[in-house]
Amino acid sequence: MDLFQLETFLAVAREGSFSRAAKKLFRTQPAVSQTIRKLEVELGEPLFDRSSRDGVLTDAGRVLEDYALRLLNTRNEALLALDELRQMLKGKLAVSANEFTCLYLLPVLDEYRRLYPMVKVAVQRSLASHISDELINHSTELGVLTFRSEDPLLRSIVVYRDELTFVVPPQHPLASAKEVTIRQLGTEWFVAHNVPSPYRDKVLEAFSRHHVPLQMPVELPTTEAIKKFVGMSNGVALIPGICVENEVARGELIRVPVRDLHFERKLRIIYRKNSSLSHAARAFLKVAETFAAKKGEPYMFQPEK
Repeated sequence: MDLFQLETFLAVAREGSFSRAAKKLFRTQPAVSQTIRKLEVELGEPLFDRSSRDGVLTDAGRVLEDYALRLLNTRNEALLALDELRQMLKGKLAVSANEFTCLYLLPVLDEYRRLYPMVKVAVQRSLASHISDELINHSTELGVLTFRSEDPLLRSIVVYRDELTFVVPPQHPLASAKEVTIRQLGTEWFVAHNVPSPYRDKVLEAFSRHHVPLQMPVELPTTEAIKKFVGMSNGVALIPGICVENEVARGELIRVPVRDLHFERKLRIIYRKNSSLSHAARAFLKVAETFAAKKGEPYMFQPEK
């Protein structure tokens, strides 16, 4: 029993005639009769009273009519729902990001929500080291990382270029310096992020390579806490530039270039390589691409091999 058979059955039941149903369906009457006979054989029950010329339903026909209507209505609802997804009238976008990479997402999501207000967006906070596994396990559809995943099952697109920034409170002695060297930082107290990351390792390696002590008497779990603590004159910090744009603009923190420390951070959107992206996810990537073209550096849209 398939939906085509049910459509033919309902047409005969609705028209009360095999010939009129054939005209409605743009088929011949023998073809309609053959379809009904095949359906009756499959069900093991006669569906129409052949002694009547008006296509009167049998008891089995009346039972089937109710279920056939429900099945075809469900089919139509499914097709409508799929069409709504294609037109972005509904849907869901799941993205994994950490505290830092969420800052990239905000302006892009603002544009996305303006274009697709009916799509539900769920950004789940994750450790960067866990995001690749979440994608592979289908816990999320898109992820945002500051390093390139080496997993062959994932594909990445560079969408933003950032760098670690040395910041001090306004009253700090180095606040007026145009540039400092890494050796000048040996006596400073750094407020550090206590979450392991490739960039934390690079900073530690750079200080070690220059034989400069790196004093980290305080470690905090979020960049927001680090910024506020440094702003209270409790040391200095190395923070992603995107995280301190507002504080630097307001003069709450001072950005000071360090001659021997240049760590570029490229943000990447990653997704499963051999998986079909949802309409919502494909639309987000298109918005990110258009946004980068309009804004320019530091935004970009560069797929990686």
